[in-house]
Amino acid sequence: MSESDPRLANLVAVLTLALADRMRVATETAAAHAAAGPSTLIALSEFLDHPTVDEVRRVVGLTHSGAVRLVDRLEAQGYVARRPGRDARSVALVLTAKGKKAAERVRVARANAFNPVLSILSADEQRSLTALTAKLLTAITDERLRDRAHDRLPPGGWLCRLCDFEACGRPRGDCPVATAAAASVASGRLAEGGRGERVADGTGVLR
Repeated sequence: MSESDPRLANLVAVLTLALADRMRVATETAAAHAAAGPSTLIALSEFLDHPTVDEVRRVVGLTHSGAVRLVDRLEAQGYVARRPGRDARSVALVLTAKGKKAAERVRVARANAFNPVLSILSADEQRSLTALTAKLLTAITDERLRDRAHDRLPPGGWLCRLCDFEACGRPRGDCPVATAAAASVASGRLAEGGRGERVADGTGVLR
């Protein structure tokens, strides 16, 4: 493996920070909620099926008390409702109609935050960047799954917590994260149902 170019590393770091800032402002504005609110709405919309507060906590990378406060705020806004859970002691969370609309606003806002930046690239440049980004996400997924296998939880929650599954191509088998996770399971590097998190729709483990 070759050493990375220091200038490239610095440029990627600056670009990452700039894009993260754009996404944060866009999604928080769309959700009328800061911090983990937008990712919780997307997770509930995309792949969490009547989760408990603890399941939400793991997805968005919060403590239990932090997740309870988050759910309380989302419920107060009319985005989330508590329902009877899988057993008498648990409570399940569901998006309300208002919450589903908010999740869609977040999804659109996230895409719109990046479109002006990516649109300056030619079609060929966009295809090249897509391939390079998928390669980097594969490597990142492998690293995160290795960490999970050694009881080291990656910071920030699940990698796909703000994803648009349709845009990413997950239903068609084109998601580099899902493909890398499935390959880890198939190779025995990660036991299915182990430290990787399995999504409710059965499409594979997320990391």
